[in-house]
Amino acid sequence: MKKIGIISKPGRREPEEILKELLPRLRMKGHETYVDAEAAARLNIEGYTRAEISLRADVVIVLGGDGTMLSVSRLVAEKGIPILGVNLGTMGFITEINQNELYDAVDAMLSDSCVVEERLMLCARIVREGEKIAEYTVLNDVVINKGALARIIDLETVINEVYVTTFKADGLIISTPTGSTAYSLSAGGPILYPALESIVLTPICSHTLTNRPIVLPDYSRIEVTLRTLSEDVYLTLDGQVGFSLRKDDIIKVDKSPFKTRLLMPCARDYFNVLRTKLKWGER
Repeated sequence: MKKIGIISKPGRREPEEILKELLPRLRMKGHETYVDAEAAARLNIEGYTRAEISLRADVVIVLGGDGTMLSVSRLVAEKGIPILGVNLGTMGFITEINQNELYDAVDAMLSDSCVVEERLMLCARIVREGEKIAEYTVLNDVVINKGALARIIDLETVINEVYVTTFKADGLIISTPTGSTAYSLSAGGPILYPALESIVLTPICSHTLTNRPIVLPDYSRIEVTLRTLSEDVYLTLDGQVGFSLRKDDIIKVDKSPFKTRLLMPCARDYFNVLRTKLKWGER
């Protein structure tokens, strides 16, 4: 891992202070570094676009929160580049390394002592009038959601070409195990251990109280057709990319051929993460 990309959360000052110490340490050990353009401009050094970093780096260090990690995971997934996430945000489910653990984690990364944990990703395609009009790869979730003033929407759902039901709800979340602690959890979905190969379907405020979240195997091919005439229904990818839907649009979701490769410190304990982030055991 001689070529190290560093991507920071935009608009934050903390990465600048970290980079002032981190970059000399890396270069002293003979590593090439590629810093994202915004952070580099603050340090008056040469910077690179995110796309350039994904083409040059052997590994990427992310300085930010889960949102930054999600965007980077989509950027490098096809190339299989491992990611080390350092949490500068609030919750930090994916960016599990805290600032005070940064240098120990980087040393572990450079000595190949980190465990590489592969995370399932999803591929979402939008089909309109028989033609694919968009395709996305996501790490967390694919969400179909109505606007605040729109009525309940009908979502006809088919799995592996077998009709399941037509959800009458505010929306539907199709989540990976990594995304099970995000929007799906808020909507009443289960927590899945992040290394599992499963997909979760979680209805949002279903009009039918017996509609409950369901866990599916990773080979499931999910098709959801919007059967409601509405100009206020959207598809959201990882909570960051939005797409406006029309009546009879079909959203096809299945397992992506790519995986996010996260570098984990050896002492990582996922249940400690749950206790810390979700306050398990506290009154």
